[in-house]
Amino acid sequence: MDTVKSYQAVIKQVISEYAKLRPSHGNIHLEPIFDDVNSRYALMQFGWDRERRVRGNLIYVCIKDGKVLIEYDGIEGGITQDLIERGISEQDILLAFLPKFEAGGVK
Repeated sequence: MDTVKSYQAVIKQVISEYAKLRPSHGNIHLEPIFDDVNSRYALMQFGWDRERRVRGNLIYVCIKDGKVLIEYDGIEGGITQDLIERGISEQDILLAFLPKFEAGGVK
């Protein structure tokens, strides 16, 4: 299996695991969005909490030039370590949400 397909599978596995979680309050749903053609992956949230609408993304990751770009990570502990533990090289992860991409996880 080539690197991109392997990384796609790992990202989808990690996001799918997060999608099974349920927020501790409110009626909020988590929905994974997978686009293998463009190598873009997201975890969306939507619903209601205390009469307020909740919507937006919790995770947004893409693969570009063989690197995993974490564009947004709204998960409490972050997804970087989960990706590394499942086989994505630390050197291939870029934290694109930082002012300057930072390779190899959180420094």
